[in-house]
Amino acid sequence: MRRLKNLHYGWIVAAITFLTLLAAAGVRSTPSVLMVPLEDEFHWSRATISGAVAVNILLYGLIGPFAAAIMERFGIRRTMVCALTVIAFGVALTPLMTQPWQLILFWGVIVGCGTGVTAMVLGATVVAHWFTERRGLVMGILTASTATGQLVFLPMLASFAEAYGWRSVSLTVAGVAAVMVPIVAIFMRDRPGDVGLRAYGEPEGVEPPVKVTGNPAARAINALIGGFRSRDFWLLAGSFFVCGASTNGLIGTHLIPACIDHGIPEVTGASLLAAMGIFDFFGTTLSGWLSDRWNNRYLLAWYYGLRGLSLLFLPFSFDLSFAGLSLFAVFYGLDWIATVPPTVRLATNAFGKENVGIMFGWIAAAHQLGASFAAFGAGLLRTDLGSYTQAFMISGCLCLGASIMVLFIGVKRGEGKGRLQPVAHAAE
Repeated sequence: MRRLKNLHYGWIVAAITFLTLLAAAGVRSTPSVLMVPLEDEFHWSRATISGAVAVNILLYGLIGPFAAAIMERFGIRRTMVCALTVIAFGVALTPLMTQPWQLILFWGVIVGCGTGVTAMVLGATVVAHWFTERRGLVMGILTASTATGQLVFLPMLASFAEAYGWRSVSLTVAGVAAVMVPIVAIFMRDRPGDVGLRAYGEPEGVEPPVKVTGNPAARAINALIGGFRSRDFWLLAGSFFVCGASTNGLIGTHLIPACIDHGIPEVTGASLLAAMGIFDFFGTTLSGWLSDRWNNRYLLAWYYGLRGLSLLFLPFSFDLSFAGLSLFAVFYGLDWIATVPPTVRLATNAFGKENVGIMFGWIAAAHQLGASFAAFGAGLLRTDLGSYTQAFMISGCLCLGASIMVLFIGVKRGEGKGRLQPVAHAAE
């Protein structure tokens, strides 16, 4: 098992992680397909449905740092199997619901907790354990699984919802999560030492990290308390809050309903999100490659700035028919989640390899807090004002602010005139 045709087992672990994140991406993209069908069948308001999605997104983020601590304590494989089982169970229950509180319980709480384990923190933990070289590239590929999940699932799920009803969508997604359980149980491994290897690219003589013991919850809370004392933590968490508010919380949840508001069919809207997934796959993978080579602060500044401009353009693109939305899909899609690899790299620089899983978990929690805020806030604005325009414009302005904020990550105040100087590091 040590090698498969001279292939380091870390690449097999990365492939299993990619498939798991891809399945989780399919689960997380489902609410955008279900929103209008649930509204039509149960006559629930857009704000009510968005509230359940907001609970899901919030728990998806808050579970992350505790999930990282649990992975360190009990192992990645065991944690992934439990999470996928919870996801399959929660999604399978949703066809039985008849009341809004059941939507909040099944989709918001149960699925939110399960997907919180199969989140970006999973990719960061796997990369930290299994790779010394090519970390940025592997993180970019794992992050791009979200885009691939959209590409694979959204058009299919939208077609199912249109042809067979929204319940078929829930059962399909639950089945995908269930299929991943035995795959993870058989092929996943926690650390290179489990198969007699070193991390990919790790030189001889480096001692493997000591296995973590103790209470995972206490370790996660202590890491957060330590993070509060770090300016870099606030800058990383603040910028990632904006990232969440401008991606899965807003576009991932509300673009399809916004398309329907403008007379664009649901399947067409889902195809737009899938098209973004195509461009995001290449953009995020390239971002991972660049994060190994270029200044990560400058990369983030460009990403947030370009995303902000694209969101400011979005309300006007509806007036340009499908061609305008296609232009938005390309421009926005290229850096949808391209922010993740540089953010992980900067977090590793700031907090160290041994702590990056938990610290990135808290940073990712800020991401999902922003996403939850945007998911509910955009639905509320749509209910009160009858349009998503204000939500898109606010999010675009937040991105422009974040593009300035990230320039100060990893920077210390120099002597003399107090001029800001970069901390010495090859790939800040």
